[in-house]
Amino acid sequence: MKLVQGLALGLLAAGAAGAQTIGIVTTPAGSFSNSAGQAIAKALVDSAKLRAVVQAQASTGFEEVESGSADFNVSNAFDATFFSTGTGEYQGRGKRPVMRYVGALIPYRVAMHVRADSGITTIRDLKGKRVSSDFNAQKTIGRIVEAHLANAGLSYGDVVKVPAPNVVRQAEDFMSGKVDVLFFALGSAAIKQANASVGGLRVLEVDTSRAAMRRTEALLPGAYVMRVSPNPALDGITKPTSLIAFDMVLITNAKVSDEVVYRVAKALHDNKQDLVATFPPFTLFQPQNMAKALKGVPMHPGAVRYYKEIGLVK
Repeated sequence: MKLVQGLALGLLAAGAAGAQTIGIVTTPAGSFSNSAGQAIAKALVDSAKLRAVVQAQASTGFEEVESGSADFNVSNAFDATFFSTGTGEYQGRGKRPVMRYVGALIPYRVAMHVRADSGITTIRDLKGKRVSSDFNAQKTIGRIVEAHLANAGLSYGDVVKVPAPNVVRQAEDFMSGKVDVLFFALGSAAIKQANASVGGLRVLEVDTSRAAMRRTEALLPGAYVMRVSPNPALDGITKPTSLIAFDMVLITNAKVSDEVVYRVAKALHDNKQDLVATFPPFTLFQPQNMAKALKGVPMHPGAVRYYKEIGLVK
């Protein structure tokens, strides 16, 4: 039974009583994906006249989209590829031919955060420190943490592993002093809470050398570097800092109607400012890039129809 976070925004919208209801699965409340999902839901209610319910849960939510118990999933690009192709964390489970791609949204700019007074200033300084591990409900998070360690020439064998089921529990462990580092996407509500709880954070910069990034990309296909400048909305960044990034994508099932997916793609493409107003990281959203290819996941025909209409695909 999914935990429904109650963002049944369509139920509150005037004139939406007869609208079709869709479910959007995200990671737990307080996560970057969940906050983005809330912004997406509001845009769909306001512009696509769909009743959108955000379903926050501990796992990735791919299974719910595959089974049809949810209609859309907010995910990262490489995890969507792994699930659909039966690779990565899903090795040996077979391909998932019903999964479809709607479009690329915003980059996840992710980072390892430590207490500002910790004395830890580089990722390599994490050697011998306590680092969250396992992430049985969110295997992807363990892979991303491992990629950061690999960037500095480290592995989980070089740190003290502290098991956590998911990224939100990891944040709780960091704030309670059980681990020395917190992985999260910039702009997440959990980062703001942690910053206030521990009296300040420091973001650890990644090594941008070719060798270091090859080690990172071996674990995170499609990852790239973004240079992030200080911003009052971004805790822990006090100077221009190089971080790992990868795309957030919207995933659906082939059985979701072309008309619904068309309306979803159009509402997101045409309403950047509304998305930003609900979740400021959508400032980085580039609607003209929504149709960029996603390895191993075919684009849904409803999205293709819209992108052809506006010239994003031929």
